[in-house]
Amino acid sequence: MAGSAVVAVQRVRVVRALACDRPWRDVAEYGAPVRGNPAVRALVGLVLVGAVGCAPSVPVPPPATAPAPPAPLLSPLTGLPSEPGARVFAVKIDNTAEARPWDGVEFADVVYVEPVEGGLTRLLAVFASQLPGSVGPVRSARETDVGVLGAYGRPALVFSGAAPPVMDELVAAPLVPAVPREFPAAFRRDDRRPAPVNVYVDLADLRGRVPEAGPVQDIGLRFGPAPDGGAPAPERTVRVGSTAVTVTWSAPDDAWTIATGEEIAVAGPDRRPVRADTVVVQRVGVVESSVRDSAGSASPIALTVGAGDAEVLRDGRSFPARWSRPTVGDPTRLTAPDGREVPLRPGRTWVLLVA
Repeated sequence: MAGSAVVAVQRVRVVRALACDRPWRDVAEYGAPVRGNPAVRALVGLVLVGAVGCAPSVPVPPPATAPAPPAPLLSPLTGLPSEPGARVFAVKIDNTAEARPWDGVEFADVVYVEPVEGGLTRLLAVFASQLPGSVGPVRSARETDVGVLGAYGRPALVFSGAAPPVMDELVAAPLVPAVPREFPAAFRRDDRRPAPVNVYVDLADLRGRVPEAGPVQDIGLRFGPAPDGGAPAPERTVRVGSTAVTVTWSAPDDAWTIATGEEIAVAGPDRRPVRADTVVVQRVGVVESSVRDSAGSASPIALTVGAGDAEVLRDGRSFPARWSRPTVGDPTRLTAPDGREVPLRPGRTWVLLVA
């Protein structure tokens, strides 16, 4: 028995060595002579079990990393983070001296300065990122609005009224008309102002009353760092109709201030200066419509479909560009002389429609 155990131990040593170095068939061959003794078989079995620990361990994959958070949703109107579900509300606003200071214009994503009768101008202020509780004074719509808003999908257009031919175009266009007689609870009159420049709209309230207003969509604006080149432009004055509009770069505010004539544009009860991050001077054709005001002046239509010269003002510099828009439903593209799109500075944009 003792001799058998010695032989078994020797065989076991061989088995253990081979178990870590050779396939299991070799272990079986070398372990065969100890088959007859139960005690020895038990000893060999223990060694074989231990030999399993000699095998290389299976690599354990590293724990899965948490998925990266989704990129923030950027508004196609500002290039800034935006809440999902934002909808578009455009408001027609007076731009005469008695209409200022405005309410809410400083919160608009995009503002168009349009020519109207008598060489005057009006604003078409587009809101989506913020819907202020008071915007105005709200005035009547024009045919130019139909063309400008064609790129926005199905926005709500807030206005106080329109001449019959203009109203026909508005009804036929992919717009949601929002006027005081249809939504009186969303409008108010300011008795401190003379009519007709005393009508204001609560866009936050109107949003719940006009569920048909469409969501924001790409209108062609591109945002990003300033391109190379450009020329210093601390100030620029252009004429919309016969009205001088001056934009001045304010380095401390890192933005443009807007002035109509000699008057700096301000808004709100504290008369804060209205500022823009980018100003686009868009040179367009202008034709007379059949609509005339009480003085007999024809209502001009700014043609925003087609192509023409433009100037992009950002970061205190001027960049030459071309604008193009094949159809009324297409976005407006701004391209540099080399064909690349001109990026705007993220934030609020003013577009001056200049003949």
